[in-house]
Amino acid sequence: MKIQQSLKWLVPAIVMFFSSKVNAQQFDLGVRGGISIPNLTGGGSSLQNPLNTGYSSRQGPDFGILGEYHLSKLFSIEAMISYSSQGGKKNGFQAYPFPEEAKPVVPPGQPIPPYLYADFKSQAKLNYLMVPIWAKFGWNLGHSPLRLYVDAGPFFGFLVGAKQVTSGSSNVYFDEGKTMQVPIGTADFNRTTDIKDQLNTFNFGVSGNLGLAYLFGRSQVFVEGGGNYGFLNIQKGSNNGKNKTGAATASIGYAYRICK
Repeated sequence: MKIQQSLKWLVPAIVMFFSSKVNAQQFDLGVRGGISIPNLTGGGSSLQNPLNTGYSSRQGPDFGILGEYHLSKLFSIEAMISYSSQGGKKNGFQAYPFPEEAKPVVPPGQPIPPYLYADFKSQAKLNYLMVPIWAKFGWNLGHSPLRLYVDAGPFFGFLVGAKQVTSGSSNVYFDEGKTMQVPIGTADFNRTTDIKDQLNTFNFGVSGNLGLAYLFGRSQVFVEGGGNYGFLNIQKGSNNGKNKTGAATASIGYAYRICK
């Protein structure tokens, strides 16, 4: 519901930005697509625990539509609506929340631990609708059709999906040192869990790119690499710790000057 309410004003504003031609000398409209290589970082040392640490990068798609308004030969403002993959993965021996069904196997007189440990694969697959707004500086490389550019600015992110995907089977232990095995035999970790309700629907951060464009007529093709980093902790609660999003991106794209 929060995403829908936000998009009611955000999407029309971006569309108006894209289609605004009044007094515009140069306006480009284009598309961009590529890969996102995201990871999850701990949201502060006091909020870290075995559940929200130890992530490595995963890969996913990153694509969108963009509009660029040129204010001068060197400077422009660019905005984009993009689908961005975020999240991270863990492979190997790791902690997971203590399940309710395991309470009967806790030895009498011992407290119920917050985690159990096992050897399995886990991926946090988070997908956002992101709206970055960049200040962009570009330079033509002599008399060639090549143009080098750099851009940076804030982004607004809206969560559209979140799943925890686990796989594998393993013995289970009460401790990270594997000194106390849980007497439940081999556990099966092959499942997909929707975790969207556990996460905040809004994110905010900064992003930027370094790119090279090839200009021909009113068209250009470009390649760029960059990244983004979210400032807000994504979890609603603190039981599983706190994480922030971030990703490296690599993209190719095409843009056409619709107003010259």
